[in-house]
Amino acid sequence: MFDATSHPARPALEGATFDGLVRVEAAGLTGMITLRGDVDAIGMPVADVTGLDVPDTLGITGDGVRVLAWMSPDEMMLFCDYAEAEELAASLAGSLEGEHALVVNVSDARAAFRLSGPEPRLREVLAKLTPADVRPEALPPGMIRRSRLAQVAGAFWFDDAGDLRVVCFRSVADYVWALLTGAARPGSEVDHFRDVSM
Repeated sequence: MFDATSHPARPALEGATFDGLVRVEAAGLTGMITLRGDVDAIGMPVADVTGLDVPDTLGITGDGVRVLAWMSPDEMMLFCDYAEAEELAASLAGSLEGEHALVVNVSDARAAFRLSGPEPRLREVLAKLTPADVRPEALPPGMIRRSRLAQVAGAFWFDDAGDLRVVCFRSVADYVWALLTGAARPGSEVDHFRDVSM
């Protein structure tokens, strides 16, 4: 029988870093909980358990530790400390008992990346990979986008520190890593966002 305690979780691309036009890092183990249901119905219980405001369409709310993101009209994603994800998912499921809702801890099925550096370069790296509009007025801090990263699905946003956060399925983590580091490679500058304030 499989004993999870003897096989501790390991993040995708553990400890990987790349320094180029921007710094690209594998973010390590990150708690992620999918919440599906009528947001109007599940919003208050979710807010009570997490202590976070329910985000508006395309919005994110956070307290420096946890982030609650709008993912679609019937889905939110809670980002939290990996160690608290299972217990937090159980609390959320309990608070939503009787509601038509789904709560799933998807932490081990996703991979997360952090990109840091000058904002124009962060947006340039991202713009090379996604068809989404990533101009500052289209993707300001406090907004999340779900789109494509070349051939795979991903989500991305700028956090409170101005870093770019990227999330994808763990099964394509190596591919997304190659995309991000390739787009950040020195010599690949296109200066598309040169007029964006630092």
